[in-house]
Amino acid sequence: MTRMPLATRRRQLTEAAIRAMTRDGVPRTTTRSIAAEAGVSLSVFHYCFDSKAALLESVITTITDHYVGVVAEALRPRATLRETIRAGFGAYWDHVCAHPGEHMLTYELTQYALRTPGFEALARRQHERYAEIYQELIEQLRSSMSLDLSVPVPVLARYLASVTDGLTLNFLVLGQDEAVSATILDMITDQVAALVGEVSPHPAGG
Repeated sequence: MTRMPLATRRRQLTEAAIRAMTRDGVPRTTTRSIAAEAGVSLSVFHYCFDSKAALLESVITTITDHYVGVVAEALRPRATLRETIRAGFGAYWDHVCAHPGEHMLTYELTQYALRTPGFEALARRQHERYAEIYQELIEQLRSSMSLDLSVPVPVLARYLASVTDGLTLNFLVLGQDEAVSATILDMITDQVAALVGEVSPHPAGG
């Protein structure tokens, strides 16, 4: 077997776990099936992850990383603040539509963690991470554009996490209606743009 750096091997096993859990569900996915999916021995798995909780946290982090990068790239400054925000939401939504299984898995992981004794903290950490990501994206936007936030960043971050979480679940249950989805994304964009409006320049001599 080819020797790999530990971080690379963990990434390989995490991606294998995502594929297996997306296909078979969290409860039916075992460490043995993940090792088989990755094409490694069970001993390699246990060398990389000392607990199932550590694996699941890596799964959550990796799924999140899959879309955070494209959203951050989409938030590069555009002609207007609204266009920039809409591009960010659009990038996230494109990822949801292209990878529904991964997003469905995040909800399953939340339920699994909440229902499994000893794993409750994982669900809390999962949703704390969502808020942290939005804080990072807001700060990215604030550093590239002059913003006048009408609410504290942590509050806005939790609000955005809640909105996109509900919108994603709605898509997974009801399916895609492109016209409705576009309208909803426009509504959210308008609301967020109002909450983080650009700073108006002071009049000369003011």
